[in-house]
Amino acid sequence: MNSKRLAMLLCAAGLAVATVPLSAQLGRPNAQGVSIGHVHLVVRDAEAHKKLWVLLGADVTRTGSLELLKFPGLFVILTPGTPSGGTEGSTLNHFGFAVPNVDAVKAKLTGAGLPTVRELTNPKRWVTNFPDLVTVEFLEVPTLTIPITGHHLHVSTNEMEPLRAWYVKTFGGAAETRRGFLSAVFGDAEVDMIQAEAPQVPTRGRSLDHIGFEIKDLEAFCKKLEAEGVKFETPYREMPQLGGLKLAFLTDPVGTRIALTEGLAGR
Repeated sequence: MNSKRLAMLLCAAGLAVATVPLSAQLGRPNAQGVSIGHVHLVVRDAEAHKKLWVLLGADVTRTGSLELLKFPGLFVILTPGTPSGGTEGSTLNHFGFAVPNVDAVKAKLTGAGLPTVRELTNPKRWVTNFPDLVTVEFLEVPTLTIPITGHHLHVSTNEMEPLRAWYVKTFGGAAETRRGFLSAVFGDAEVDMIQAEAPQVPTRGRSLDHIGFEIKDLEAFCKKLEAEGVKFETPYREMPQLGGLKLAFLTDPVGTRIALTEGLAGR
């Protein structure tokens, strides 16, 4: 596979080693072998993004030729490109991290020039825009014993109940209500549904192009979904040039692009 095709599949971007390494791993898989894995951003200036994620403490790991910005509970992958739009207005409104002190994160990122988009209470949250209008939320969890961890993916839709049911059925998420949101919960992380105020566009080509789930025994999982009638954008394949990473792509009912991987956990 040539480098251009590889970039289209996983959009590998060069990332620098973080200055504040964290003990990072994905959440424990649920009964179906699923955990939330990554977010994949298409950005005009990967270097500018990289500096901000490193400021938050991102570490770097590698699977073959692919470098990943690593946080506890979530990988962030950057790809240079020109996105068609930001996260708001797409079916993936934003993603969020939990931190023990929101004010400390706010001071760090506003000092780096990021704006305050929203401030919320009960629980305390701060929302900002990274470059390319990537909306990111920071949720305060005072009992958290590490500096930061991936927490949630927030899908915007007019079909909240049916969409949550799809995530519960497809990936084995637990149907719960978190902070007033209908949620599909995966251990300490969750996919939350937010009411869309207008029709939302699919994520492909936006600054948050897709999200990812890490799957234990991905080949068997894909065969199970195919038997249930799920259509794949990219069928199951193995990627030796990416250290043996296994990969498939599908799209949720409202247009959120989803990568399924096996091989990120433990990196």
